[in-house]
Amino acid sequence: MDAKTLSAKLKRIGGQGYGAYKELKGVYQFSEGTLFIDKVQSDPFAPPSLLRLKIPGDLAQIPSHFYNNPSRKVGLENYLAYKASQLAQKFSRKIGTGKGGLIKVHGPGQEILPRTALELDDNGGIELRFFVGLPAAGRRILAKEAQKILLDYLPKLAKALCYPELDHTFLKAFVEINEDADFLRDRLKALGLIAFVADGSILPRASGIDPKPAKNAVPFKAPDSLAVEIDLPNRGRVRGLGIRPGVTLIAGGGFHGKSTLLRALELGIYNHIPGDGRELVVTSPLAVKIRAEDGRKITGVDISPFINNLPLGLDTKSFTTDCASGSTSQAANIMEALELFADVLLIDEDTSATNFMIRDLRMQMLVSKEKEPITPFLDRVRELYEIFGVSSILVIGGCGDYLDVADTVIVMDNYLPKDATIEARNIIQKYPSNRLKEDVPPFKKPNSRYFLPESFPKVSKSPKAKSRDTVLWGKEVIDLSAVEQIVSVDQTRAISLALPLLAEQIKQGKNLLEGLNFIEMTVKTKGLKCLSGMPRGDLAFFRPMELAAALNRLRSLRVKDA
Repeated sequence: MDAKTLSAKLKRIGGQGYGAYKELKGVYQFSEGTLFIDKVQSDPFAPPSLLRLKIPGDLAQIPSHFYNNPSRKVGLENYLAYKASQLAQKFSRKIGTGKGGLIKVHGPGQEILPRTALELDDNGGIELRFFVGLPAAGRRILAKEAQKILLDYLPKLAKALCYPELDHTFLKAFVEINEDADFLRDRLKALGLIAFVADGSILPRASGIDPKPAKNAVPFKAPDSLAVEIDLPNRGRVRGLGIRPGVTLIAGGGFHGKSTLLRALELGIYNHIPGDGRELVVTSPLAVKIRAEDGRKITGVDISPFINNLPLGLDTKSFTTDCASGSTSQAANIMEALELFADVLLIDEDTSATNFMIRDLRMQMLVSKEKEPITPFLDRVRELYEIFGVSSILVIGGCGDYLDVADTVIVMDNYLPKDATIEARNIIQKYPSNRLKEDVPPFKKPNSRYFLPESFPKVSKSPKAKSRDTVLWGKEVIDLSAVEQIVSVDQTRAISLALPLLAEQIKQGKNLLEGLNFIEMTVKTKGLKCLSGMPRGDLAFFRPMELAAALNRLRSLRVKDA
């Protein structure tokens, strides 16, 4: 079918009840490409219709060097999705009732992520997946307005994605930045690093709710003693702060940039768009942010390395609670991360349980070890690194005892880092804490857990992402507000679709790690689009860590006894 056929259909159904829009479902050939109307919404207030535009490579004309490896291809796809989302927003306007007039492309935020909004084929052909609210007055079809969207705006959108219409400088920046960041992250281990922050990076954000870079922020610059240089494929030689394995403390006065640096590191698992300021801030892809999380569900987690001998003989080798405390939740978050082979723990004193982090000498004297079930993280952090190779980067503002266990101490002063390691060691010599290292049994890394098949909601509908923070699965509400490395509702949406697939693996007898590995390999092989029966454009990359975090917070989850 062609554009004339679509136009004729619209004229015929104009003024009819909204259900007549179903007749538009199909494939239409334009000179600018091919339009697929895959799913038509049931009424003006329902989720918008699913559409696709396909532009063949000979029309798109994008030179192959922009997508000749996976890194460059993802950068290009994100640039094109970004441009499409800006144009869609320009064309979108409120028409009639419900979602009428909406044109929505899920482009990138500050992070460059593999996403389903736009996919490039091996020949440079483009498939754009997006959403349209078909317009109506009440529940009567507005045919002229629908024609404007489908036969005017969408062909213009398709044409705008072809190479002659693109901002070639911005396109090149997306592609090269993504390639350089991937190159750098892949070489962290060879460089003897777990993280890198390039000189000139802008780490502060505009506000707590605006992730864009702050204006007039102080550019980052590494001290010479901690500086590392590396040659990148596009940027050439760059210098920056290299954080080495072990225990790294980030100290400094309030409002001097401690937590800002840690936040940049925790999001260094992702690449960032041009102009974000954190384009060359990269962290090990297995780094996990750890925090206290009062009230969270914990299911069958061995928290005994940190918490043992609870009153009433409560078992901490397979600890379960519907309402965790700060200390038990933080212990569980660490053990769940270790279950998935996390190699860097990122911890901020401000979001930690104080009694989990430290017990100073005076408290040790007041409450004997026999009466205290908590082994502070302070007494385990060296063991985690020296025996298991798990590094920790900690923001510490008020607990000087952590100086005793640190390999590197960074002091932030007006958002600039200073190497204070030697100074810290001198302070230790001059002012010993005299704290007693608590006698604890050896740390044992957790085994992957098995869960009961009846753990999962018995509903036919897939879980639904209500927001970045919330997944609704039947009557179960999964709270992800404390899972800070999820940055987009598109990730949460993809996680929600992956949950039933993970549940299916667990029902077949796989443990959590085996189930996650299956999902990861399936997505890697078939792409994110395999998670949905429809070719939808609102899914983004997630790590197994965040999928596991969602499962771990499912309140109906039940562990299978060993």
